[in-house]
Amino acid sequence: MTNIQELDARALKVTLAVVEQVAADRLDLPTPCGAWTLGQLLGHMAGQNHGFATAAGGEPHGAEAWRDRAVGADPAGVFAASAAAVTGAFGEDGVLEREFWLPEVRGGQWFPAAQAVGFHLVDYVVHGWDVAASLGVGIEFDPEVLAAALVVAEEVPTGAVREREGSAFAPALEAPAGAGALDRILLVLGRDPNWAAD
Repeated sequence: MTNIQELDARALKVTLAVVEQVAADRLDLPTPCGAWTLGQLLGHMAGQNHGFATAAGGEPHGAEAWRDRAVGADPAGVFAASAAAVTGAFGEDGVLEREFWLPEVRGGQWFPAAQAVGFHLVDYVVHGWDVAASLGVGIEFDPEVLAAALVVAEEVPTGAVREREGSAFAPALEAPAGAGALDRILLVLGRDPNWAAD
């Protein structure tokens, strides 16, 4: 079975290929991710990459490591640097023997490394799709990546927590019979696979 770090790196590679299509004059586009513009979403994604890279060190740290990054005139470059940082951190020897401190999850908790990397994986499948939907282009993750991400997505808590302002995910939507893996991931996390900018 492919390890979770390799699956995460593959998801990031696909997402990066979509982010590379973002020109600086498109950062005001709407996204499926709440009220965020494309620029705000990319800033969040870069910040999360740096946060997870910090967490991979196995030491406690503050939320400042996770702050959104300004993408300015080089959104693809800023995201690429953050993706390289997190992929490098996840690839360190012994990383799966550590615990990750995630200050933004459930009020701040320690998580086994494999579980934390799984959180990152599902985030970048969903956010990769967010960017693609915002641009009106396609995105395609390999089946092994989607299978692993679906397992994580189905374990995300449901209920009232999803209805709170600022919740990472909206309430789940029903998946029609025969829905593919990516659509099922999106639906269970409250995304409409048919979302399109007005």
